[in-house]
Amino acid sequence: MLELAILGFLRDRPLHGYDLRRRVAALMGHVRPVADGTLYPAIKRMAGAGWLTRKDEPGTAAAPRRTLYLTPEGRAELEHRLREPDELDISDENRWFTLLAFLRHLDEPKEQAAVLRRRLAFLEEPTSFFYDGDRPMRAEEFSDPFRQGLLTIAHATSQAELSWLHTTITTLETP
Repeated sequence: MLELAILGFLRDRPLHGYDLRRRVAALMGHVRPVADGTLYPAIKRMAGAGWLTRKDEPGTAAAPRRTLYLTPEGRAELEHRLREPDELDISDENRWFTLLAFLRHLDEPKEQAAVLRRRLAFLEEPTSFFYDGDRPMRAEEFSDPFRQGLLTIAHATSQAELSWLHTTITTLETP
């Protein structure tokens, strides 16, 4: 998820490490705080893989600033991750939102629609946080207002996403 966010933001434009950290934190920091001890080793690993380069540029103060640039190999890696996301990228809401933030970087609407169709198929499977045997339970089956709330909110969120997915897939697939 962190690597995808780094690749995606650098695809948008070259960034200084601090700017990249701020953008990554805004996108996914509510899920998992982005510490320097996580971000900078990932940047180093990705530079070693040839996905990004670092260049020192004059700073506004005395110290030079290091700017990160996406390489053609990094762009290819980003497109691969967007085109063929892991199952967890489709099913985990936080990973899905990170993927969705950069899906526009796939040039073909057909490819974008294919990824959205995978999410749609996942959401259309009956599911719940609670089960009676193998049967998913609904909010109305609980007297506990907190479980009712959890299921009601989750259902409303899923319905909104399903509606958006149907509309967007239709738009992408209409010539």
